[in-house]
Amino acid sequence: MKKRNTKHEKRLKRLVITCLLCAIILSVSTYAWFIGMKTVSVNAFEVNIKTTESLMLSLDGKNWTYDVTIDKNSISPASYTGNQNSWGGDAGLIPMSSIGKINTTKNKMTLFEKGSLTATDGGYRLLASEVTNTAEKEEDGYVAFDLFIRNLSGDAYYEALGENEEAIYLTPESKVTVADAGKVNAGIENSVRVAFAQIGRVQNYTNETGSDQEAKVVQDITCATAGKVTGICANRDATIWEPNDTKHVQNAINWYTQSCKKRKTDDGTYLGTACNEIKDGSAYVTNAVAKAITAGGTDVYDGSVYNGYDGNVGSGKNLFAVDTFTDSEKDLKGTARPTFMTLAPNSITKVRVYVYIEGQDVDNYDFASLGQAIKVNFGFTKERYYGEDVDYDGNPELPKGLQSRTHEANS
Repeated sequence: MKKRNTKHEKRLKRLVITCLLCAIILSVSTYAWFIGMKTVSVNAFEVNIKTTESLMLSLDGKNWTYDVTIDKNSISPASYTGNQNSWGGDAGLIPMSSIGKINTTKNKMTLFEKGSLTATDGGYRLLASEVTNTAEKEEDGYVAFDLFIRNLSGDAYYEALGENEEAIYLTPESKVTVADAGKVNAGIENSVRVAFAQIGRVQNYTNETGSDQEAKVVQDITCATAGKVTGICANRDATIWEPNDTKHVQNAINWYTQSCKKRKTDDGTYLGTACNEIKDGSAYVTNAVAKAITAGGTDVYDGSVYNGYDGNVGSGKNLFAVDTFTDSEKDLKGTARPTFMTLAPNSITKVRVYVYIEGQDVDNYDFASLGQAIKVNFGFTKERYYGEDVDYDGNPELPKGLQSRTHEANS
């Protein structure tokens, strides 16, 4: 029986990949999108990523491990020569906005930052400019780094995008909270986003460690399909994780209630009456900035769910209701549990990871700066079901990663 259980656990290890990212952002001052204040300084931010034998991680595309620690010193310049990683710069985190589109010329996710913000009778008038993250570098104000993911499943490699890809799920214990150094009830943790932009992929190395030439091919992956590379980001937007989608601190609700006033659906003038109510425990869409806003007329609260005005929201307009992967989706069970992203078997995929504060989140208000510190934990798994999903009776005990969500949350 012991031998059988050991074989069972090895099989599960091959199926399950757990990727844990622990990040702490500490700051002496943090500032929100809305009024004039601007920066969130990043003093410490450590990323710990762990996997099992079905999937390996690398910061340089050559050296692979199941346990990677990332901090300011390891992502740049130590990752690999010519990397374009960024730890936010001296200015720290500045609220950004994105719908997850990829600029295929720059091979980077498109983000927008506040150009100016003017108080109005019903909120704040927003101007926004595209972040000038060139082909050589990222701008300050957010964290961005390359993570190479090596999927060891199977022997076949499929070049065509979307063909026979494996589903990857976000673990139920993934969460964003206030760190020990922070202050609760400010709500800064509720507007954090983590985006995963798959740039491209190649077939897995034949050997355990690739040669310098093979590593260079992996490092140089772009959105374009050429040679051995299958480009991904020209056809696939970044997956944006929105933690705490149903959590809204009372102070953020009060700020919204006082600031937001309804607009007429025909001409956009303000009515002076209260906007639609928001409540803690309910999820609300983020109308993120979709393009540069260079002329007046767009209010940060625009949208039917908030001030009732959709004149600036929709396809081709200044704001767009971005389809994020929310904690509400993460917590679904069994067959209702949605895929977070997909990876090809026997492949190495270059993923560009972004950590930023979404300025258009309804929870992003000036006093959220008092939170000062956040902690991010997330993981990936290939398992769709947990013990409680199939009413598992607990005998024998499941390996860690397939136990019940309640047990994991309290362990």
